Amino acid sequence: MIGHYPCVVVADGLFPTKEIVWDKLRRASVVIACDGAVEKLVDGGIIPTAIVGDMDSIPSALREKYADRLFPDHDQETNDLTKAMQYARRTGQKEVLILGATGLREDHTLGNISLLMDYLPLFDRVEMASDFGLFTPINQTTWFACRPGQQVSFFSLRPGGEVTTHKLRYPLVRKDLTAWWQGTLNETLEEEFGLELSPESRMILFREY
Repeated sequence: MIGHYPCVVVADGLFPTKEIVWDKLRRASVVIACDGAVEKLVDGGIIPTAIVGDMDSIPSALREKYADRLFPDHDQETNDLTKAMQYARRTGQKEVLILGATGLREDHTLGNISLLMDYLPLFDRVEMASDFGLFTPINQTTWFACRPGQQVSFFSLRPGGEVTTHKLRYPLVRKDLTAWWQGTLNETLEEEFGLELSPESRMILFREY
């Protein structure tokens, strides 16, 4: 389900353990770490290409060891994930997979997932993976490959936008999702499904592996 990504950004949330996620991390040619994730990466045998953040969460020994790849950013108006994504954009990355951005504190999880919509116009392709599934931001009608019976949920980030579903067990027709639960816990029926969006719609789709 997760395509190959040449660039992976790793945040300091729940570190991935599933092989499907680790495979993408190992195969990435560029690994950008938020400073708080460096120790976990190194313990897992991954040396980051770049380390971005305010540098308040990286152990001093690692800060010295990897001084040649530190890119401090002390902007207090953005979090470390956004700093890492901005660095990816500045260095010409076009396709970025985000790991370690969910789990642990729920407020961080919700904030990070919502930021996917801000990152969408910056890259040709951007998604966020956890041990449980994949988050994809969409702002136009999109079809997805799937397996029958796969669990999917979607969340509206802009009230007033409408969604019509295709080939899902619980259909919606021109539905304006006014609460997060309204698009959750749906199920695919065939080997593809679609979300037809009005121009105003901004959705975050979650698909289980």
